[in-house]
Amino acid sequence: MKISQIAKMTGISSRSLRHYEKKGLITVSRLDNNYREFDDSIIEAINTIKLYLNLGLTTDQIKDILHCPEDQEYDKKDEYCEELLQIYETKLNEVIQQKKALDEAQVRLEKQINLMKENRDKWVPVEEDKQ
Repeated sequence: MKISQIAKMTGISSRSLRHYEKKGLITVSRLDNNYREFDDSIIEAINTIKLYLNLGLTTDQIKDILHCPEDQEYDKKDEYCEELLQIYETKLNEVIQQKKALDEAQVRLEKQINLMKENRDKWVPVEEDKQ
């Protein structure tokens, strides 16, 4: 399949697909005319990449995840799992902090909306957090 077909099937732009190839996230064969030729297995790989991107992981982190040392001895695999666990834990902590910030923003916005509804006849400035 051509890159335009894969882009249409996955909802990922051709530019992003070229970027994934350049970063080593996907492997693509080339035709004699140097056009990229994608096989059917690429769809699953791209969907996996999309999943990780939606979790907020970087392409470098995704590359590390996708290139699991399956054929290496157990010690290396164990080391890899520790690194992967660290990536997930770091990302989870980031998400927790983002959620906390969003929760605080929600509370402030709700307070501001209530103040403005109660005082429709005058301008109400945003209140500072009194913590």
